[in-house]
Formats: sequence, structure tokens, C-alpha cells
Amino acid sequence: MPLVITSSSEIFSTAHIGLTAAITGVLALAVAIWRLPRAAWPDMAAVAVLSAASVYLWRTSANMTPLNKDGLPGFSANDWAAPVLTYVFLSLYADVRIPADPRRYAQTRALATLASLAVNVITI
Repeated sequence: MPLVITSSSEIFSTAHIGLTAAITGVLALAVAIWRLPRAAWPDMAAVAVLSAASVYLWRTSANMTPLNKDGLPGFSANDWAAPVLTYVFLSLYADVRIPADPRRYAQTRALATLASLAVNVITI
């Protein structure tokens, strides 16, 4: 089967997706630094890396026109789904390695998920 490359405004470059993921990771790190105890640097790093990875992996694997089209004005299926994966990644981390402060980690996870939604809507 030949490789067919399409140029559609509904498909995003790997660089664009990578930038979106990086912005999500930076915002998630800022939230983690703000909410988590200073000694919880492994949790802070995990929040940043997992948030960025979840967005990158989802947006790269689901980078197709039907999922990138806005069903609601300004919101595509991918805009909604990427933050769900962020929440799942951060929840799995907390299940495997109990965070230093579970209550503050839960707040961080919620805010990182909201940041993921905002970044996905604004940048893609």
C-alpha cells in the first residue's frame, strides 16, 4: 500500500503536537511547584513529564481529520480526549507511587488536567 501524504488543515505536524505537549508539561510543572511540598520533586517531575507525554502520545496517535474537526465551536474530540489521558496517566502514577501529599497531588492532577484542556483548545 503506497504512502499517501495529505495536506489538510485538520492534520497537525509532529512539531506542532510536540510544542503543545511541551507547553502542557511546563504549565503542569508550574502547578506542581505551586501545589506540592518542596521535597516532592519526584512528584513534580512526574506531573510535568506524564502530562506532556499524555498529550503528545494522544495527539500523535489520533491525528486524523475526523477527530480534529470541531464538533462544538472551538472544541474537537481530540481537545476533550487529550486531557482525559492526562488525568489517567497522573492517576496511574499516584496508584503506583503514593504521592508525598495525596490531597495536594489530587489538586495538582485536577489543575494539570484543566491546563491540558486549555492548551489543547488554544494551541491546536
